[in-house]
Amino acid sequence: MTSLPLDAPTVLQALTLELELEPVDPDQVVEGEPLVGSLALTEVDDWEVGVWELTPGIVTDVEVEEIFVVLRGRAILRREDGLETELLPGSVGRLDDGEETEWEVLETLRKIYFA
Repeated sequence: MTSLPLDAPTVLQALTLELELEPVDPDQVVEGEPLVGSLALTEVDDWEVGVWELTPGIVTDVEVEEIFVVLRGRAILRREDGLETELLPGSVGRLDDGEETEWEVLETLRKIYFA
């Protein structure tokens, strides 16, 4: 994960920020060759705020406490309890610390996160 330089502007365009993408850890990949990238924007109290992106494929993850807003893309979020949720621009979600998830990204997904 990268962070913004200290002299970064206070207003950024989250949809067009350049993110460095790298391959997802092979142990997490279920299908495809997805790439992931993120950029930490700031911290507020104990919360990190940033932009995260994942390209098409299916990956698993163990989550941290997080609230997110989808900016673009389309995905199916599967939770360990079997619940499936379609994520589209404007979707707002919450992930629990330690929760096991599967992300099936159909169109490159970009979100703002508060973790």
